[in-house]
Amino acid sequence: MANSSFVNEFLLLGFSSLGELQLVLFVVFLCLYLTILSGNITIISVICLDRSLHTPMYFFLGVLSISEIFYTLVILPQMLINLLSVLRTLSFVSCATQMFFFLGFAVTNCLLLGVMGYDRYAAICQPLCYSILMSWRICGQLAATCIVSGFLISLVGTTLVFSLPFCGSNKVNHYFCDISPVIRLACAESYINELVIFICGVLVLIVPLIFICFSYGFIVHTILKIPSTEGKQKAFSTCASHLIVVIVHYGCASSVYLRPSARYTSSKDRLVTVTYTIITPLLNPMVYSLRNKDVQLAIRKIFGKTRFLLKTL
Repeated sequence: MANSSFVNEFLLLGFSSLGELQLVLFVVFLCLYLTILSGNITIISVICLDRSLHTPMYFFLGVLSISEIFYTLVILPQMLINLLSVLRTLSFVSCATQMFFFLGFAVTNCLLLGVMGYDRYAAICQPLCYSILMSWRICGQLAATCIVSGFLISLVGTTLVFSLPFCGSNKVNHYFCDISPVIRLACAESYINELVIFICGVLVLIVPLIFICFSYGFIVHTILKIPSTEGKQKAFSTCASHLIVVIVHYGCASSVYLRPSARYTSSKDRLVTVTYTIITPLLNPMVYSLRNKDVQLAIRKIFGKTRFLLKTL
């Protein structure tokens, strides 16, 4: 078994097959990236500035928005550069680093969505115990656990990929260093590595999703007991935003990562990957701001104060 130094850089093919359409994609993705940044920064700022949003639900939303910013920062700037560049190479270390941080923030997001499901369960099903179940100390511990667990799992996955020897082609048929397109380039048997990565994928995707489903099962059961229609609508509205993000995020991620790399199909998977690397981070601030009256009210209050301050200057 030779070491990995045979290949010292990878060539990201990305969208090179689209020719001049890459300029159009550059403009589209740049606009989406700027919208993602402005949307998530707005959510974080509003949560920090408005005291009425200093609750566990919005604390986790703020942490998720921070994670989403870094998650896209790992992928999108490099992708935008590659859309305008002929030289689309990444060094071996840079490719491994990109995969590590991408997987770290991706897993963190999955775990945070699971914790947010638990928060909704505690708020609706256990309202009398909510302040104890979701104290600020417990919230901090849960957020820290998500982040640390996310990067530990990422470290395992990245190590399993880059411990393999790469001595043949260095052409990664993707727009970033993702697991399936990179591990296919290994010139050694990767079955055991892929099996361990698959098991990690199941733990990260299926276990939190089952937990969320059980949480919402109890939530629906509790909501149906509420006598007033207005009460039911209010309870459902606090969960709807979270559910939309969960369905898109887990659905797209599962379709790519819960299968062998041999079944990787570049064009189809690139489209699905665009959904959870661009659309999901874009969806979070849009869904939580457009569907959430508390966030809308807080944004209006902050913009109102800002306009008042500007007029007085």
